[in-house]
Amino acid sequence: MAATPGRTGSDAATSAAHRARTSPTRVVPPGPLPASTHDIAKESAAVLGRNGVVLPQMTLLGRKVHMVARLRPDAHAERIATGMPPVIDRASVSTWTWPELAHEAPAPAAEILGVIAVARHWRTGLAWAVPFARYYDAAMVLPDTVMLTHDYVSNCLPRARAYGLDVLSVDDNTIVRRDLPGRPERVMMADDALSRWMNEMVYEQLLAVDEVPAGVD
Repeated sequence: MAATPGRTGSDAATSAAHRARTSPTRVVPPGPLPASTHDIAKESAAVLGRNGVVLPQMTLLGRKVHMVARLRPDAHAERIATGMPPVIDRASVSTWTWPELAHEAPAPAAEILGVIAVARHWRTGLAWAVPFARYYDAAMVLPDTVMLTHDYVSNCLPRARAYGLDVLSVDDNTIVRRDLPGRPERVMMADDALSRWMNEMVYEQLLAVDEVPAGVD
């Protein structure tokens, strides 16, 4: 190694070693999840005490999430009686909030109990879960190895706390634990065109997985 004029070779080597120690290292992403996101979401719903059907992962608002929901038997029966299946066209559902059409809108046939985002990195989980936190209890589930990083403690937890998210970890044995409780006392937004459309999407999925209460055909 050629030394800089006025410095010895030993000085140059020491400086290089110092730069290597202080330079940021490449962030290695977490490994694969220990099970399917659906299985992890089911375990997470049980830990959170959300007694509903954990639907397969679906893409809503461009985010991949598992909705936890159950049918409203009375509203579902009314939909059957009036011959109105789930309406998933967003433009059509948006008219239900118009004052002149509000009296014709059907009652929500699904009760959404929560939203769970399962991701390998906290930034992804946060991006998936936050848009739903305005309307529902939202949670993200991350590999437990993420919790051991400075990035998680310094950057993830403050953001998750600010949005009132539950944060859970999953280990290699698919055991889920809660790392940060959400804030159930926060004020949720009232039903609007967006939440009504999401309710219809969830209603369709509930019927697709044959989750119909006994006595309602």
